[in-house]
Amino acid sequence: MTWAQLLAEWPLIEADLHEVYGVDVGAPGLLDVRTWRWLRVRILGLLSADSRINRLLLPPSEPSKATGRT
Repeated sequence: MTWAQLLAEWPLIEADLHEVYGVDVGAPGLLDVRTWRWLRVRILGLLSADSRINRLLLPPSEPSKATGRT
């Protein structure tokens, strides 16, 4: 997964940042006073949280089906 792939899904990331961390990236000046590292850590954290971006890019694997033998 690349940063280009992640950032192509910015609307999901923006919603997840608000839901998971309470960060409104639309707040005037917020991204001007925060470092790239600050944003990077939170975006990467979304990939290990129950988030929209996690479910899109890293969907859970399908459970194996029972054989149905009796």
